[in-house]
Amino acid sequence: MGKPTGFIEYLREIPSDLAPEERIGNWDEFHQHMSEDKLRTQGARCMDCGTPFCHTGTVISGMASGCPINNLIPEWNDLVYRGRWREALDRLHKTNNFPEFTGRVCPAPCEGSCVLGINNPPVTIKNIECSIADKGWDEGWIEAEAPTKRTGKKVAIIGSGPAGLAAAAQLNKAGHWVTVYERADRPGGLLMYGIPNMKLDKEKVVLRRIKLLEKEGVKVVCNTEVGKDVTAEQLMQDYDAVVLCTGATQPRDLPVEGRELKGIHFAMDFLTGNTKAILDRHRNGTYISAQGKDVVIIGGGDTGTDCVGTSVRHGCNSIVQLEIMPKPPMERAPDNPWPEWPKVYKMDYGQEEAAAQFGADPRVYLTTATKFEGDDKGQVKAVHTVQVKWERNEQGRFVPQPVPGTEKVVPAQLVLLAMGFLGPEQPLLDALKLERDRRSNVKAEHEKYTTSLPGVFAAGDCRRGQSLVVWAINEGRGAARECDRYLMGSTDLP
Repeated sequence: MGKPTGFIEYLREIPSDLAPEERIGNWDEFHQHMSEDKLRTQGARCMDCGTPFCHTGTVISGMASGCPINNLIPEWNDLVYRGRWREALDRLHKTNNFPEFTGRVCPAPCEGSCVLGINNPPVTIKNIECSIADKGWDEGWIEAEAPTKRTGKKVAIIGSGPAGLAAAAQLNKAGHWVTVYERADRPGGLLMYGIPNMKLDKEKVVLRRIKLLEKEGVKVVCNTEVGKDVTAEQLMQDYDAVVLCTGATQPRDLPVEGRELKGIHFAMDFLTGNTKAILDRHRNGTYISAQGKDVVIIGGGDTGTDCVGTSVRHGCNSIVQLEIMPKPPMERAPDNPWPEWPKVYKMDYGQEEAAAQFGADPRVYLTTATKFEGDDKGQVKAVHTVQVKWERNEQGRFVPQPVPGTEKVVPAQLVLLAMGFLGPEQPLLDALKLERDRRSNVKAEHEKYTTSLPGVFAAGDCRRGQSLVVWAINEGRGAARECDRYLMGSTDLP
């Protein structure tokens, strides 16, 4: 603990973002960096707790509490305070293959369980993590480190999202020949096409790390869908082991009247097309544009926020975001105690930008869509909504019930469905004849990751369902460990 009184002497400070009015004119990252002196001061606020809840990742009340990849947070906070940045980077890389990703897009459950956060603003863990990683790249400390010996074993990884890349990095370190298959035209999975560029720069951040993995010996094959371009039989013949990291990409639909109208899209189709257009410099094809349109986004969460921020940048006419859950309280509720993730109201970047553009938070709580109305050309022109209240049904489950007299009609020429995901796509799983759980995910126990087919492992969202990037990295690393054990009889991977 570098400064025992740091948490008393210093207040929490985070870097300022570019003003919404300035940043909505482009697709660049808008988070700014703090000076090294200020970062060292923030590191001094860490109390080096006897039980560091920040790094003991677990699940409480269905939510992440602490860091799922068990980052050694107090250690690198102290090293930053002392100005020992290279050592801080080494400690960070011991648990996290991609700190420049998590430092940008992780919601920071570590901060939600920071002990200082019981009665003061928590330590700025996420910002310090990102700063360590960025300094490592800037100083040239992050370099390709190919394994000195190869085992001769070949492993196929299906999917190049955070789980797949983490598994690839670890298995390559163990000396195996690793091939990552990605059906999209660029690698990265949701890191590439699920998260907008202003949150996570694709060329400067995502592809930089993937190119490093390739230098270390990982082979990445894009535009190749396993199950179609490569059959399941070929896969099992050509590789000693397979790790499935396909994600949970089946979107939840809203089958109400008018769903077939033009102008109603799944959020991921909207976000993917937009990012692809940016990366292609708008040379190829088209994308779904919100320019000049009244936009209704159905669903909250990060995906809904990303749709808000993207629509604002397109130059939409208005935005309404429907959220079926109640508005969170300004402070922790009694039934949401520390160290649970704090379910409190906040304005994320997208809502900040919409408020700056249109004068208010676009979210409307306890509201759902009941019908889509179209014009005579089959184009959506309005969304019919109603307020709801949550009541117990006959089975004792809370379900939303419409409140009579609260019906409204909201103009909309573009509707985006951002209601989460139901599970992985099934054709490949059917071809491999893998067992599924009741939610259609691949059946594989956490920390073991073994499927019903010997030599085939599953990790990330295709195993646990839609979750956080940090859980995907956790699972990718864990699956790599168990895959290495399967191939070699023992393992040194963490």
